[in-house]
Amino acid sequence: MRTTDFDYELPSELIAQQPAAERDQSRMMVLRRREGKLEHRVFSDLPEYLRAGDLLVANDTQVIPARFYARKASGGKVEFLLLEEVTPGVWDVLMHASRRPKIGTMLRLERDSGTLTVLADGDKGRARVMIDSPRPLLDLLGDIGVPPLPPYILRKKADAAQLAADRERYQTVFARIPGAVAAPTAGLHFTPAVLEQLKQKSVEQVFITLHVGLGTFRPVETDRVEDHKMEAERYTIPAETAVAVANAHARGGRVIAVGSTTVRTLETVAADHGKVEACSGRSSLFIYPPYEFKTVDAMLTNFHLPKSTLLMMVSALAGRDFVMSAYAEAVKAHYRFYSYGDCMLIL
Repeated sequence: MRTTDFDYELPSELIAQQPAAERDQSRMMVLRRREGKLEHRVFSDLPEYLRAGDLLVANDTQVIPARFYARKASGGKVEFLLLEEVTPGVWDVLMHASRRPKIGTMLRLERDSGTLTVLADGDKGRARVMIDSPRPLLDLLGDIGVPPLPPYILRKKADAAQLAADRERYQTVFARIPGAVAAPTAGLHFTPAVLEQLKQKSVEQVFITLHVGLGTFRPVETDRVEDHKMEAERYTIPAETAVAVANAHARGGRVIAVGSTTVRTLETVAADHGKVEACSGRSSLFIYPPYEFKTVDAMLTNFHLPKSTLLMMVSALAGRDFVMSAYAEAVKAHYRFYSYGDCMLIL
């Protein structure tokens, strides 16, 4: 299968720069796989499509303010994006500078919060650094870090009001466990009111944790889809979630995954263990057509970048031709795309 099979034209004005005024007022395109039909709705209509006995599984990872700056002795600024902690205080990062600091270079964190030393330099912008600060990392990042918005969301660096808004909206209402460097964006549409409506309909709600990293968003650079390798991301499935998945299928309910990270976690564990069970690990599962889903019956997701692994996953669930025609319709109907954009419910 060719990567170009998942390409499409997207006018730049359809890339959402701001979230909807209210979380649950994003538009929602509903795809019915069996009928090959789609509907145009609003996210607050989601409870109409779920029924008693269904199970909603979401990712409760919490985005950390993982993007920050440090200064070289010359005064030059270097941008860092935390990816994953290797050992206490040692992190794999993305490093961006006009002149990349050499291995062994010590930089000073902003506001006299400590130092950062470059331990190793890698390809594609990666590096390994040691952060030395008297403050706990999350406290430090809360002071000097900013939300790690994707590059297609454009921001003025000095806009304090916008920064505060992004800190709130680039985070799900059920975020609980810090560690992600990007938001599980399908979850951004939920409000306490929608979750309560689902509860009243006897739709059970449980969580997995996958700390979103580069694996989710790394572009496909190979001509053949099959040649792309996913970067591993850390996940945890609690015992209560494993039990809930088994019970849902036993009673004839559907497992509805909120976002690609939830799909990847559930399908990884089902593939590795024969069923969803309580465990922790790292997922490098790459889902693309054709793929036989072992656990997930339905999926809520945003609209994804052309030629991305996320678009390929969605195509594996709903069929490439159906998905690509739905995307063409979304462009025609002026849906808002990507992280702060509208969503799609695949039934």
